[in-house]
Amino acid sequence: MGAFLDKPKTEKHNEGGVGNQLRYGLCSMQGWRVEMEDAHTAVVSIPHARLKDWSFFAVFDGHAGARVSAFCAEELLNNIIKNEDFKLDLTDGTEIQPSFEDVKKGIKTGFLSLDEKMRNIPEMLSGEDKSGSTAVCSIVSPRFLFFGNCGDSRAVLCRRGKCAFSTTDHKPINPGEKERIQNAGGSVMIQRVNGSLAVSRALGDYEYKNVEGKGPCEQLVSPEPEIFMEERTPNDEFMVLACDGVWDVMTNDELCAFVANRMKITPSLEEVCNQVVDTCLIKGSRDNMSIVLVAFEGAPTVSEEAVQKEKELDEKIEQKIKEILQKEPQENHDFGYVLHAVADELVGQFPPGGGFQCKKNTIEAVYHKLKPNSDREEESSSFPRHETGPFSSMTKEDVP
Repeated sequence: MGAFLDKPKTEKHNEGGVGNQLRYGLCSMQGWRVEMEDAHTAVVSIPHARLKDWSFFAVFDGHAGARVSAFCAEELLNNIIKNEDFKLDLTDGTEIQPSFEDVKKGIKTGFLSLDEKMRNIPEMLSGEDKSGSTAVCSIVSPRFLFFGNCGDSRAVLCRRGKCAFSTTDHKPINPGEKERIQNAGGSVMIQRVNGSLAVSRALGDYEYKNVEGKGPCEQLVSPEPEIFMEERTPNDEFMVLACDGVWDVMTNDELCAFVANRMKITPSLEEVCNQVVDTCLIKGSRDNMSIVLVAFEGAPTVSEEAVQKEKELDEKIEQKIKEILQKEPQENHDFGYVLHAVADELVGQFPPGGGFQCKKNTIEAVYHKLKPNSDREEESSSFPRHETGPFSSMTKEDVP
């Protein structure tokens, strides 16, 4: 069995919650991949006597199996908050005011201790399980946002309608990462560690962590997170944590613009996340997709003006499809032709960041309403097809 399915699995897993003046929604979808290897964590109130007004969110993008990503989703938070390096100072005996250095040290120790713990899982020791996982997490305190990133999943913060911050992807071609890989006796070929692994930092992946004389952060693949801190402001709107299945087809600015626009259309953060993954699938993502959306008090709210604009766009779409079906030759009535004709006719009028792809489902519904005897299999033509040939049976770690 190859790395891709004949049709994408579009069933979605959703969660949502409220707490600590935050709202969150999430969505995960298997997509074209043969296996779902993503995992996530969302805790609006950390179960610790001194951290109840703190929250924790994370996305884990597994590869070569789902064991490591699932273990990380269950254990990373505890490994961070329960290690001795995660120190919390009290101001006036009540308010927790940790130093960035203490939190940074605690997050790093949490990642490294978890990686060491997983190494001793019997299947890992024997080499039977070779899975690994990227990890991006955020700890939200009343005053600060702390981010930890290991790999190429990514977190972004939207402030005043713009992407104000993003974590850095850890790719083998990054100069610092390439230097570490080469110092450990490895090489970077076709932008991959030893020509195979597409990320230079990850949890698990122990076959890349056995270089004698090198510490855990000096191996071919490092479990060390890069850690960032942002002070919270009244202008903070939302943050997004997502795996590279999303970032492969959307830039930071596109995603922030699209999420902000969708938040003006629906109050459901889960629905916003659903629209993101649907749009990314149509834009060409062939990976598993997971996204966590956390809304702050300054987040966009449903706008009558935005809702009306959306309604008018849907009406324009229907009118254009009617015109095409009535005026164009019969041979131009297949769904793929109509989809791209509408895209050309209404260019520049689609929701920012989403493009015509975010309206593909609307176009499809109108098309089948107006042409009820059409073959619904035609709709698959708008989805990307996986390669055939030499790369068709390769895994995520192998395809260039």
